[in-house]
Amino acid sequence: MKFEAPAHWTTDFLHHGIFDDLNALFNLTQFSNWPTLDWLNSLAINITNRNNQQISFVANDDVDWQHGYYEEIIFDKGEIPTRLENWHDLFGAFIWLLFPKTKALLNQLHIEQINKHGKTERSKKRNAITLLDECGVLVVCDQAQADLLKNHLWLEGFFNQREQWHSTIYPFMFGHANYEMATRPYLGLTGKALYITVEHQLMPKCLKDRYAWLDSYLENLIENEDILCDNSSLFPLPLLGVPNWYEQNKEKAFYENTDYFRPKRRKLK
Repeated sequence: MKFEAPAHWTTDFLHHGIFDDLNALFNLTQFSNWPTLDWLNSLAINITNRNNQQISFVANDDVDWQHGYYEEIIFDKGEIPTRLENWHDLFGAFIWLLFPKTKALLNQLHIEQINKHGKTERSKKRNAITLLDECGVLVVCDQAQADLLKNHLWLEGFFNQREQWHSTIYPFMFGHANYEMATRPYLGLTGKALYITVEHQLMPKCLKDRYAWLDSYLENLIENEDILCDNSSLFPLPLLGVPNWYEQNKEKAFYENTDYFRPKRRKLK
């Protein structure tokens, strides 16, 4: 199917639970029109990149593209090129605000890969960085839960443990492309899960503090354990299956659609 985000500003999609965190943290229902760059920048005043440059969201048409490539502009000048009235870039800005340390690290890693391989050749590491950036979902859970989902045991991992989600199993959207596509959710909408297996007691109770904790934890995980050397740490996750993220997943029959909740392929011997 060909996906098209809403053509105009709307908050009609906010009833989908997948947006609950975003709305709680940024109060999107307050807006009758697109949030401005000034408003976004007022929230970014304490964010710097790994090159000690203050981060700011700059209208795409005002960017000096002669200076360099998208990631280079962010690293060298701290300017994040942002298309106005554009869902993809708006959600991208929100992810910068929620995960500033991790986003700054990913930007630095892009630069390192560009310096090593050039702008046209995309290494396995750079592909993994991009996949997390666009489609990533962070799932904080124990190893047993992670194993269920990694092995595509969707009924067991989603429906049978429904009450555990958001209490001992915590999903966090990281990929801004996921948010864009969820404005018009469709069966087939799938992200790439990075499972963070820690005790759920470590999770702060305050939502804002949870994101700050996770940002620091993820930054350390990526930088010191090199989990993005390739795509092997990222697993498919049907986003509409996450309990409370989509109204129709309250019924068991929803998870029996194997065109969406696909069983794991067996490796050929």
